Amino acid sequence: MMLFSDLLNGQKILPIIQTSSVDEGVQIAKAMQEGGLTLVEVVLRSEASLSAISAIKDQVPGLLVGAGTITDSAVLKQAIDAGADFIVTPAISTRLLDALSSCKVPVLPGVSNTADILLAKEFGFTQMKFFPANLSGGAAFIKGVSSVFPTVSFCPTGGINADNRRDYLALNNVLAVGGTWVCQPQWLENKQWQHISQACKEANS
Repeated sequence: MMLFSDLLNGQKILPIIQTSSVDEGVQIAKAMQEGGLTLVEVVLRSEASLSAISAIKDQVPGLLVGAGTITDSAVLKQAIDAGADFIVTPAISTRLLDALSSCKVPVLPGVSNTADILLAKEFGFTQMKFFPANLSGGAAFIKGVSSVFPTVSFCPTGGINADNRRDYLALNNVLAVGGTWVCQPQWLENKQWQHISQACKEANS
């Protein structure tokens, strides 16, 4: 099974695209690619999200596009059908993990405590999303579980920003950090795509 880390290719940030417009989603993706990124996550939080994934795949060649906020097998199928290159979940259950286990693309199951980590590991997952990172112990938690789960690594999201991202990236069991700070709402409102590109460059440096 291909791992999420196989897609990163040295990228340190998993930028999150949240949009209610397909066209806006494409513009954000283009700006992120202009900022040097090759992988983005579109969270499924609007009716336009699945269409945005398909449109980005079609209009932004070379950019890997994942689907986030996957919470059940039906949404998982929709995301795969839309062309998602990887899957990210905010949480886990045995039913969801069972569906994820047969997924043909890399998966980052969402965990927030040691019980979640153990359950995901029992289903064969060793790379996980840690969410919400800031409310679940932050970098100290990730460092603390490294000796208990030495084969597990994380992509923390939730409360990550330009000021604390290096605290997470300094840890050996962190693959990358996820966040929305590289795509501020005011930039979208004013169509300041260059601000997104510059923020992505800085975040990935």
